[in-house]
Formats: sequence, structure tokens, C-alpha cells
Amino acid sequence: MIADPYNPAVRAAFANPEHSGDVEGGIVAYFEDQGMRIRLSAQVANGSITELRFRALGCPHVIAAAELFCQQFQGRSIAALEQFETGQIMQQLAVPVEKTGRILVLEDTVRSLRAAISDRIASNPQD
Repeated sequence: MIADPYNPAVRAAFANPEHSGDVEGGIVAYFEDQGMRIRLSAQVANGSITELRFRALGCPHVIAAAELFCQQFQGRSIAALEQFETGQIMQQLAVPVEKTGRILVLEDTVRSLRAAISDRIASNPQD
């Protein structure tokens, strides 16, 4: 008998990704590597991330990781993005070590989103 490769947290986030899609008119970051594609879009106001969405092409672990990222960071301060670490999500989702590179694509996308938000704020300080 083959053990289930996905823990309940992966199954729940993959089955019902509440944050899938795009934020209309939002700040966008996109990253593609290792056959994976992740797109994050965010709306910011008053120093906070008011809405956060994702689109991902990848395995269930990647899609679940993107969903968990959105759940954990929507509503938080923009500065909180500095605290994002893939290790916590990998542990929560029991991501196998051999998939570490795939989850790191999410980390790269978060970095790109952080930079895009900073650029938007620099050109439009009321955000």
C-alpha cells in the first residue's frame, strides 16, 4: 500500500483555494522556474495588504503553499512580507525535501511582490 503523499493541510488548501485568482488593478509579481509558475497580486492601502490572490501552475504542494501564504499575509502590514519564510509552510504542509526547489519559487515570487509594492509606493505614496 502506498502512503498518501499529501497531508490534510495540503488537501484542504488544494481542495478549496479561497485566494485563487487575481486582484483587479492590483500590484502583480510573477515568477516561473522548474516548470512552475506562480503569480501573486495584491491590493495595498495605508501600509497594509488589504487583498491578496494567487495563480499557480504546479503540484498540489505548490498550490497549497500559495494559498497558505495568502491566508497568512492578507490583512497584515506590507512590512510583514519581510518575515515570509518557506520553512514554516514546508513544515506545515509536510513538503518532501525533494520538492524544496519548487516551494522556493514561491519565496522568489514573494520577494518580487515586495519589490513591486515598494516601487508602487515610491511612485504613489498614498498607498
